Amino acid sequence: MALRDTSLPETSGPVRTSGTALVGEERDRLLGGAHHDPHALLGAHPVPGGVLFRALRPNAREVSVLADGVRSPLVSEGDGLFSAVLPYPEIPAYELVVAYEDGGAGEQTVHDPYRFAPALGELDLHLIREGRHEELWKALGAEPMTHEGVAGTRFTVWAPNAQGVRLAGEFTFWDGTQYPMRSLGAAGVWEVFLPGIGEGARYKFEITSRYGHRFLKADPMARLTEVPPDTASVVTSSRYAWDDAEWMEHRGDTPVHRAPMSVYEVHLPSWRPGLTYRELAEELPAYVRDLGFTHVELMPVAGHPFSGSWGYQVTSYYAPTPRLGSPDDFKFLVDALHRAGIGVIMDWVPAHFPKDDWALARFDGDPLYEPGDSRRAEHPDWGTYEFDFGRTEVRNFLVANAVYWCEEFHIDGLRVDAVASMLYLDYSRDSGQWAPNVFGGREDLDAVAFLQEMNATVYRRCPGVVTIAEESTAWEGVTKPTDSGGLGFGLKWNMGWMHDSLEYVQKEPVHRKYHHHDMTFSMVYAYSENYVLPISHDEVVHGKQALVSKMPGDWWQRRANHRAYLGFMWAHPGKQLLFMGQEFAQGAEWSEKYGPEWWLLADDYHSAADHRGMRDLVRDLNTAYRDAPALWQRDTDPGGFQWSMCDAADDNVFAFVRYAEDGTPLLAVSNFSPVVREDYRLWAPEQVPAWQEALNTDAPEYGGSGVRVGDAGKLSPEDGRLRLTLPPLATVWLTPAR
Repeated sequence: MALRDTSLPETSGPVRTSGTALVGEERDRLLGGAHHDPHALLGAHPVPGGVLFRALRPNAREVSVLADGVRSPLVSEGDGLFSAVLPYPEIPAYELVVAYEDGGAGEQTVHDPYRFAPALGELDLHLIREGRHEELWKALGAEPMTHEGVAGTRFTVWAPNAQGVRLAGEFTFWDGTQYPMRSLGAAGVWEVFLPGIGEGARYKFEITSRYGHRFLKADPMARLTEVPPDTASVVTSSRYAWDDAEWMEHRGDTPVHRAPMSVYEVHLPSWRPGLTYRELAEELPAYVRDLGFTHVELMPVAGHPFSGSWGYQVTSYYAPTPRLGSPDDFKFLVDALHRAGIGVIMDWVPAHFPKDDWALARFDGDPLYEPGDSRRAEHPDWGTYEFDFGRTEVRNFLVANAVYWCEEFHIDGLRVDAVASMLYLDYSRDSGQWAPNVFGGREDLDAVAFLQEMNATVYRRCPGVVTIAEESTAWEGVTKPTDSGGLGFGLKWNMGWMHDSLEYVQKEPVHRKYHHHDMTFSMVYAYSENYVLPISHDEVVHGKQALVSKMPGDWWQRRANHRAYLGFMWAHPGKQLLFMGQEFAQGAEWSEKYGPEWWLLADDYHSAADHRGMRDLVRDLNTAYRDAPALWQRDTDPGGFQWSMCDAADDNVFAFVRYAEDGTPLLAVSNFSPVVREDYRLWAPEQVPAWQEALNTDAPEYGGSGVRVGDAGKLSPEDGRLRLTLPPLATVWLTPAR
């Protein structure tokens, strides 16, 4: 706040104080934080005989008005109120001179917040009422600005059920008395402009509910917060200059379902524990680029109070977690990834929010962001609240939030968490714990409308961005366009493939023939949606074991199974996602405290070569994948896939052909048996006269036994089939010989 000592002559004109004191209900409401229009009582107002000045300055000893170089003292009314009628024909340009009891701060000259007109326009309020403000972060929250020629910060908050709202912060010693906010009418928005308050100021909103309860709440629209466990919001403004124009211009050149997409899932706080956003920018892009992944997917970055939630218990939807740095620091990381040619997907969590009393829960004393119906308000699995998707302002809060991350932080994709829990009214609920929709069904029609609006808005405003649904049911049309009745996502996690394929590979090879269908069933529905094949963090925690540790057999066999499985996964229709640590066969489950076991790759570790071999395979899988359009150009086209062998259950063998748009094939053969199969015959396209090995997960450099397919060469003249040697527990990719 701009302060200066002042020593000026006092006015010699008459000052009227009788009859100016604020009394009765208006006074009680103002001082009790329950007044809807404090600007009508405070500031300067023309009255008969001059201008009435009134200021609310708790603990002040004296308050004077400074206008035209003349200082005029106000008279104390008690309780921090000061007033007087001064003989001005009209309201002058003025400031307040405030002296406090202890005298330590001297006399301070400040602008009066209650002389300013609202700093939020009618169009903003109209759009908020309609639930159509697609840049909501520019209207609500704390916005440093120059208003009526004075620098300060505009504070706005949506609290339609409150009797009153006041601003509290470190600048008021967390007492809200001094800065009551005004209601801007039917929109339910409260506003005050504070001169002299700028970046770095910590604040909360002190809300008085309709029931008379008073409590402090963090700003739902805060763009920066204190580091947990502290919970205050922080005024901030971005000054970041982006350097990724080329990436942004061309990221949407090819539709994502027709482009190569290989995703490395990362939990930023534990990937390299202790690194900040800017320090991560020095290491993560280089690592991901070296391994050939096209994208990273960041587990939730939005502010969350409990680190053990991994970010899935969000309290600050518009603020990157401050544990790793500022919002501009996070932008620096995204920028670095883009300059390295890597897209950035971010987990986004609109399905639920925690009940912390300082955050969104019962925000203005009533259910606001959550439904009022107790049968719908609470998420039964996670002890959290669900959003009220039927309320226009809540839907606007979330839709604008999706746009915010894509526009302000250049995020390339949003992976939407727990979509299934939003779509069904009876999700994890027994009979009697839910009510059907207006048609008698169990579909949450409000959630459907929200997801459609979010997807349509993001795709319209943010070219090149992809939205991805974590949806675990058979809901029809998840990736179907909204104008055709679908939810409008670009991609969907294939949870069925993940579950079935992991169920298969965890079996001992001798038992796999009884579960052969687990590996083939995915092709029955592979083209019903646009899919991502996820081996995510959820599959390597909570007793599920790391990927390599799921596999049966000794250490060599477990690694061989791991390699064969990844080779099968990378060749299967759909994009692929792999969680950090699984790229080098970490044996332990993931720990958010310690992160990946990087020491397994150290020179002095006796089995480092085993883990480096796995990492080398992932690098080569990504390289061969990107170089083979057959594996990604026709991911959503049934004509791009053909079984070569799908019924060899006794042999634990799977073989299929993928086709590029120009017809170029790639043959993938997986042998999930620990035996070498000599002279193995299988069908291959007749138009290819000869084949060559493009990738073999059994290669010695990956830790394999070194068995090669032999002279894949030509189709046998006897039966028109290829004759191959299949390595044990391995996947082989074959391409037309040059």
